[in-house]
Amino acid sequence: MDLNGKKIAILATHGFEQSELEVPRDRLKKAGAAVEVVSLASGEIKGWEKKDWGRPVKVDKTLDQAAAADYDAVVLPGGQINPDLLRVEAKALKFIKDIFDAKKTVAAVCHGPWLLIETGIAKGRKMTSYKSIKTDVENAGARWQNAEVVVDQGVVTSRNPGDLEAFSAKIIEEVKQGRHTQRRAA
Repeated sequence: MDLNGKKIAILATHGFEQSELEVPRDRLKKAGAAVEVVSLASGEIKGWEKKDWGRPVKVDKTLDQAAAADYDAVVLPGGQINPDLLRVEAKALKFIKDIFDAKKTVAAVCHGPWLLIETGIAKGRKMTSYKSIKTDVENAGARWQNAEVVVDQGVVTSRNPGDLEAFSAKIIEEVKQGRHTQRRAA
């Protein structure tokens, strides 16, 4: 178990892409990490599965209950709805930025990089994303790459559900090796 003693937040709300929350959550837990789903409100959040609503996922903590200092990484699932709702929530953006500023791993997949754009984290980084937001990523000052996973000093990004195995493996590697401690100031 590579990640014993590590704690990882998955920040999401209604409309997250089902597999983009569940696959990293399951892989991180299998690697030994304690994983908590953090959201805007308590209860459950409902996923989006391809073309319709998916399964609910239990929220472990609300943003009001979660402290960035308690986590070794944050994972930002995509889907179109989830990151669009989160990017207008000041508490969500502060949570992500606080984890980033503490030089911890920040990982976003699909439309999740919208949150990296909104927090200013994207500027000057190599990143990837879902192809439909490539222009958004570039306009935010990032250097977009068409690759299954891109890492730039603790910021891990992937394109779509087909990349989730590589995405999850890279998060595990980054958290395990503590590469985030080598990140230069942004």
